[in-house]
Amino acid sequence: MKLSDFDYDLPPGQIAQVPAEDREGSRLMIVSPERDMPEHRNFPEIAKLLDPGDLLVLNDTRVIPARLYGKKETGGALEILLDLPLDCGCYDAGKWIQRFTCLLRASRPLRAGVKVTLPGGGQAIGEGLTEGSAENIVRLELPLALNEYLERHGEVPLPAYIKRKDENDRRRLLDKTRYQTVYADKPGAVAAPTAGLHFSKNLLEHILEKGVEIAFLTLHVGPGTFLPVKVDDPERHKMHPERFQIDAQAARAINRARELSRRVIAVGTTVVRAMESAFDGRGVAAGAGRTDLFIRPGFEFKVVDALLTNFHLPRSTLLMLVCAFAGREKTLAAYREAVRLGYRFFSYGDAMFFSARSPS
Repeated sequence: MKLSDFDYDLPPGQIAQVPAEDREGSRLMIVSPERDMPEHRNFPEIAKLLDPGDLLVLNDTRVIPARLYGKKETGGALEILLDLPLDCGCYDAGKWIQRFTCLLRASRPLRAGVKVTLPGGGQAIGEGLTEGSAENIVRLELPLALNEYLERHGEVPLPAYIKRKDENDRRRLLDKTRYQTVYADKPGAVAAPTAGLHFSKNLLEHILEKGVEIAFLTLHVGPGTFLPVKVDDPERHKMHPERFQIDAQAARAINRARELSRRVIAVGTTVVRAMESAFDGRGVAAGAGRTDLFIRPGFEFKVVDALLTNFHLPRSTLLMLVCAFAGREKTLAAYREAVRLGYRFFSYGDAMFFSARSPS
């Protein structure tokens, strides 16, 4: 495999800059192994594609406003995108103190010991780089508990390909609700599990009324989802680790569906990676952990039978996962068709439903 094997041409005008008027307002492309060409529907018709007894698995992570802006002692501006917490945090002398790995955007790297002034009386202190990684470690000292501080002073970290000229308060307020699933519950992600953005509460209730079972797991999407693959040989790419948790109830539901030969349908690539990472040879094991699983063509799926996902960037690990599931040629042909028909791409874009994985 070469990185160029996962490329396609996308006109910039088809990169969605804003969400659809309502959550169910997107288009849905249906790809199946039995058909040469995709089918085209509106998203609410996903309910017609689900059968009684199917298990729909959703990621209930909640996006936190994890982007902070500050100034170094030298006066230089700095952008901090928080990633993995390295401890549970504590209060000391009236401050909330917690250490994080993070991605930085600055004119120069943040050296150990350098202090950064944050809004609202907060401070970040550099502690150097993580071992074997370009990620920085910072120690946050905040006047409020972390979640409260981020809600007041943080910003929702929208992907870099969303480049709008109308960055006003109304648009930012809209992002706080629409760049979040209606079932988001566990704070910790810095990017939304975008396949779930299309579901309204009414649509989920309708799906339940059909006899479809719904289960929730948690995978906190990290900033690595924004990072490009920089090596021509995908085998050499190292995935960014992300935290996930599957509770006992969800694990039982997944394993019961597999035992009864019912479809396990993943809503998003994050759900795929969590379930396949938790497979222990017999079934999906309950528990918490971190995964750096890189799913690419040749991967043997153990759990997932069908996949709902958005359209992904060229040359990305997410596109490689979809190619592994549905076949590279079929996936890229569907992408070319989506470009031809004017589908909207990426986080705020339209959706695809792969009704079954490709025969191995």
